Amino acid sequence: MKTSGNGKWYNRVFCLCLISIVLLYGCGRESNSAETYTPDSDSAEMTEKDGSAGDENMNVKDSNDYTLQTKVTEVMKDPVFEDYGRLIFPADVNISDGLRLQDVEDILMWYSNVNSEKTVEITNYLKDQAEAGGQIFYDIYTDEEKAEDPAKENTGLFFFRGNPGEKFAVVNAGGGFAYVAAMHDSFPHALELSKKGYNAFALIYRPGAQTACEDLARAIAFIHENAEELQVDTADYSLWGGSAGARMAAWLGSYGTESFGEEEYPDPGAVIMQYTGLSEVTGKEPPTYACVGTRDGIASYRTMENRIRQIQSQGTDAQIEVFEGLSHGFGLGEGTVAEGWIDGAVSFWERNMK
Repeated sequence: MKTSGNGKWYNRVFCLCLISIVLLYGCGRESNSAETYTPDSDSAEMTEKDGSAGDENMNVKDSNDYTLQTKVTEVMKDPVFEDYGRLIFPADVNISDGLRLQDVEDILMWYSNVNSEKTVEITNYLKDQAEAGGQIFYDIYTDEEKAEDPAKENTGLFFFRGNPGEKFAVVNAGGGFAYVAAMHDSFPHALELSKKGYNAFALIYRPGAQTACEDLARAIAFIHENAEELQVDTADYSLWGGSAGARMAAWLGSYGTESFGEEEYPDPGAVIMQYTGLSEVTGKEPPTYACVGTRDGIASYRTMENRIRQIQSQGTDAQIEVFEGLSHGFGLGEGTVAEGWIDGAVSFWERNMK
């Protein structure tokens, strides 16, 4: 498995408390004017073939399965995950030894509608895949690159396999560029996409707007360079993201991998964005789907509607769904008025496949 060429890196040290104060102020504001692309100053977004169970034994839980009462650290330290188990949950958040899967929402700041049953489903899915011998995690940086920049140790791709040879998506969780909320904001999406037959990668990146975009660019390069081994179709791939992750998807879609230290790779066939207050429009946007709630105090739905209108005015396919009463970070929106939005997003992606 190859790892793509060197990408530039920036030595950034973020103070989480300072980020929280600055980002809560900056990302909650509504803006109808185009922003200039400045990741340094925009450090973020805060309140940034389903199978049928034909066997009756499918409902019988193995005694080794994770449950709501399983401790998070037990999952992270499970030998089946080797040394990447620590990245299943946020590496930049302090996790107590007593935290259980049913209480993961306690460490997912700025998120709502966290589904603990989905957390259990995902952790068991990952465990089953690993126990079956499938590779579910891929490094995107070489050992030499990690030695040069230790922050790159906490990066990589979790692979939720769909059908061999099918198209792929990269899903980017938010977390205000302070941490990566994958368990709620990218793993569930990737799992659902894999159930629909698509190959989905959930990116674990270095917090920080610039470094996050560099890691996404590297991930795109890595997948393209290893497409044959990964058994994915690289044509018309899609970039997904929520909150800060949506900014990443939008920036890579508009500026390309070459703007973040990698060679030039094809643009995505679609960008799927959730709850982000990004307003800039460059004129180079790919087809874009967006969704947000009317009670989101971090990402204004009016700002998002305005951006979609601007993209549409350029003749590019764009669509937005606004959900009444929902706040920031609703993820898949299960049990809410947004439930099923991912089906509409997939349909949008499919209609933009060439």
